[in-house]
Amino acid sequence: MRSRATLLTIAAFVLALVVSAVIAGGAATIVEKSTKQEVRVAMEAQGYGWMRIHTDGLQVILSGTAPTEAERFRAVSEVDKYVDSSRVVDNTDTQITKPITPPAFSLEMLRNENGISLIGLVPSSIDREAIVEKLSKVAGEDGVTDMLESADYPVPGGWDEAMKFAMTTLETLPRSKVSVSAGKVSVEAITDSPAEKGRVETSLARRRPSDLKLSFDISAPRPVITPFTLRFLIDKAEGPHFDACSADNERARDRILTAARAAGAKGTLSCTIGMGTPSPDWSKAAQMAIKALGDLGAGSVTFSDADIALDVPSTVDQQQFDDVVGELESNLPGVFSLKAKREPAPEAKAGEASFTATRDGNGHVDLKGRVTDARERQTVESYARAKLGHANVHGATRVDKELPAGWPVRTLAALDALSVLHEGKVTVTPDGISVSGVSGDPQASDTISRILTSELGEDAQIDLSVKYDKRLDEQLALPTGKECVARLNDTLKKKKVDFDPGSAQVAAESLDALDALAKAMKNCTDFKMEVAGYTDNQGREEMNLQLSQQRAQAVIRGLLDRGVLIGNLEAKGYGEAQPIASNDTEAGREQNRRIEFVLLDEAPVGDEALPDATADATAGADEGTGDGAGEPHWNGAVTDDGAPATENGAQDKSGDGDTAAEPGQQTPQQEEIPVETPGEKTPRPQSRPEDLSKG
Repeated sequence: MRSRATLLTIAAFVLALVVSAVIAGGAATIVEKSTKQEVRVAMEAQGYGWMRIHTDGLQVILSGTAPTEAERFRAVSEVDKYVDSSRVVDNTDTQITKPITPPAFSLEMLRNENGISLIGLVPSSIDREAIVEKLSKVAGEDGVTDMLESADYPVPGGWDEAMKFAMTTLETLPRSKVSVSAGKVSVEAITDSPAEKGRVETSLARRRPSDLKLSFDISAPRPVITPFTLRFLIDKAEGPHFDACSADNERARDRILTAARAAGAKGTLSCTIGMGTPSPDWSKAAQMAIKALGDLGAGSVTFSDADIALDVPSTVDQQQFDDVVGELESNLPGVFSLKAKREPAPEAKAGEASFTATRDGNGHVDLKGRVTDARERQTVESYARAKLGHANVHGATRVDKELPAGWPVRTLAALDALSVLHEGKVTVTPDGISVSGVSGDPQASDTISRILTSELGEDAQIDLSVKYDKRLDEQLALPTGKECVARLNDTLKKKKVDFDPGSAQVAAESLDALDALAKAMKNCTDFKMEVAGYTDNQGREEMNLQLSQQRAQAVIRGLLDRGVLIGNLEAKGYGEAQPIASNDTEAGREQNRRIEFVLLDEAPVGDEALPDATADATAGADEGTGDGAGEPHWNGAVTDDGAPATENGAQDKSGDGDTAAEPGQQTPQQEEIPVETPGEKTPRPQSRPEDLSKG
């Protein structure tokens, strides 16, 4: 009985366990489904439909890919509101995104009378303290205001070079804004004068690294002109023209130039725009005076502020003179005063007194003629040394106590005028002052006229003949002949001109070398130069001589094709003469096969006919007559592209298979080339080593 009871107890207990397990399993399933459904609905309702929900008992497993890390974090945090975080298993991840693009770093440096300000975004790795310290030395007491922000990204390429150039530039420009970005610098500045503006622009262009992009906007205020001067002449030698012209604005300038053209002036006319005009009616008065002189047909009219001097020769009819002067006097604006003079008939004057100062191109000055006394002689020589150089002045004057009143003032004014010229001559006579010469300042004639009228009066008799030489203009900074040749030969060292084997045809890979040569020829076409061709010693000497001539001519033709004026270039072949390396090796022979430039004349061609300061530098091209007027001209013979020739004689040792024609024999499509044989007086570009090939 007891045994049976025990079995029943055990059976009941087992049954209870089974029933409990079934009930518990069903409850867990219900909880899993309920939790999964609740979380899934909540996620979809809040826009997190990318999240997948799984349950395993009481655990909630999250999976799926969030578009961003921020959204993934928000979604997981939202699940924690419905399920205890200890039950959540987070298996979500985030889409792989592109790396964040570095910001566009830029810096603006502003400099004025209040110091220097730094504004912009820069890499955090740069040494800002060093930049501020360096600029503080430039700013002085005004100091540096640092308003920069930084970002922790690598320094972009070209940034350091741009910063170095910008800081150097800022040191030289007291009123400027210099902007910096990677590989690029922009400069805005105000200078004190047009001359300073030109120097700054030239300096920026010269200092710019080759791989740096540079833009600049340099401005200059209008100059103050004192006295405000205008001088218009009509003479037999040059016809109607300006010696000096000033205007207060563009409209006034145009009115004055229109009046000058109506009076017969031709070519390009210029008029300096500046401040200091004595009256808003300046252009009106100038128009009237120029028209009056045009009606008279000869003479000069000179303005010095509000004073006007009208001088005409005795050839002008007296009645016409009276009528024109009366008309002008009656209608001039009230502030202007007119002095009109008609010269009497000239009389011969034997032994007329004069003072002459001459300056040559090297700065040497000779003083000759007459002075009033020993004290004036000392004064004139001392003044000349102060203006023109202490060691450059040679005095050879004589005392003449009969000189007219005001003579010392005239001689000193003449020296002031001479100081404006690079070379020239000034002559003082009892009747007036004449000035002739050459200057690198396009406004030299204006300046001299202003000096003389200011010191001698507007009615002084002045004869100006000042020419402008652009090669003396410091603002243009044009190269000399030696600098041109050095630049061209340096270009050839960097990019050699090679030719097809056994031919005068420039190799295809050397066309960029011709492009570089054409670029290097800028501002150098006025110098007479020789294009010299050389070969190695392979082959017959006479064939090498001919081939070198053809190749030199091919280089000139290549420059002509690229728009270079080649009228001053001469082709000369030297064959295998003057090797610069041994001909025993291929490397040495390669060096000996070369093109070089040789300067034949240091002086630019055409210096004896320099244009006047107010003349149009291009007028000659427009006024040429006949076919080809003003066109580049070259009379050198050129070999056809396909003309074969070789440095290696009848058998090409380089393996090209090219052969050369015998002397006196022409190959197809090839004209006979005149060959110049080098002689003892042949100009050489430099000294050469001994012929290494013979050793």
